[in-house]
Amino acid sequence: MPLSRRSTLTQYLIEQRRRFPQASGELNALILDVSIACKGIARAVAFGELGDTMGMVADGGAVNVQGEVQKKLDVVSNEMFVRTAEWSGHLAGMASEEMAQPYQIPESYPRGKYLLVFDPLDGSGNIDVNVSVGSIFSILRAPQDVIDSGRDVVEADFLQPGSTQVAAGYALYGPTTMLVLSVGNGVAGFTLDPNLGEFKLTHADIRVPEDTREFAINSSNSRFWEQPVTRYVDECLAGRTGTRGKDFNMRWIASMVAEAHRILMRGGVFLYPRDNKDPALAGRLRLLYEANPIGFVMEQAGGRASTGRQPVLGVTPGSLHQRIGLVFGSRHEVERIERYHHDTARREPPNPLFAERGLFRD
Repeated sequence: MPLSRRSTLTQYLIEQRRRFPQASGELNALILDVSIACKGIARAVAFGELGDTMGMVADGGAVNVQGEVQKKLDVVSNEMFVRTAEWSGHLAGMASEEMAQPYQIPESYPRGKYLLVFDPLDGSGNIDVNVSVGSIFSILRAPQDVIDSGRDVVEADFLQPGSTQVAAGYALYGPTTMLVLSVGNGVAGFTLDPNLGEFKLTHADIRVPEDTREFAINSSNSRFWEQPVTRYVDECLAGRTGTRGKDFNMRWIASMVAEAHRILMRGGVFLYPRDNKDPALAGRLRLLYEANPIGFVMEQAGGRASTGRQPVLGVTPGSLHQRIGLVFGSRHEVERIERYHHDTARREPPNPLFAERGLFRD
């Protein structure tokens, strides 16, 4: 399709809004604010060493709430999201990987009915080697009492299961800058036209193939994997001579946005499962602003997103920065991994302390 005939992001959002004549347009405006932040981040990423955003925040590096060393571009990206979205009157509050507590909308700005949660620069550990990175975002409705009273938001206001998301998506900063978005009616991809500074619709109705021959996992953690994950990977590696009867390719970029985008474009399955490396953690990825938005996009595109044991969008968060295991991608592969977890759970013997003739018998 000629570039001049492609819809812009604004036109696409207007068309989506027409499905809901009663809608106020605030959601559209908020998504456009997010897109502006992503354009700014894309520009900062593109300058690389030519800009003043590379390297650590300070000598030795500052540490965020996750205990991870912050890079300058992490902080710059977070600031772009906050400053672009705080003033418009569409938000009741924000939360981010780079902020320990919810961000309050300044009193000088009006407050709205939505919550914005985001990872401002996912995969920033790859920025020094020029690998694709991205931003991930999720939009939730604020609780009604927040909307009615205009009170400051608290952590509990954000602890909503992923199934309640109003919209979610990500921006990919690679050879081209793309914005992939779902407003609950499928998934669309937009490419930034550098001449016009506009996101243009280039990938309408993205669908994840149900079957695949590709999987992505960090195999250096294999000694910590749970048995169902080991079983699945071993079967894939066995190829056509194994029980699966077909050869698989393995991929690992270590940038979840890049992994998700590859899967959306051509299928595959991504695993960052719960493991035994640190038994105190239920997983490595953050539920609210990584797993939920990516899971929402995958499900809207016909794929599946799971903890390995249950749909990730059904998990009610317990804390703002909660971590979780995540498996997503082609539906049939994710369902197979879930079956392996359930098979293992059924075979595990009961805890002897609570068995019929255990210490606690009547």
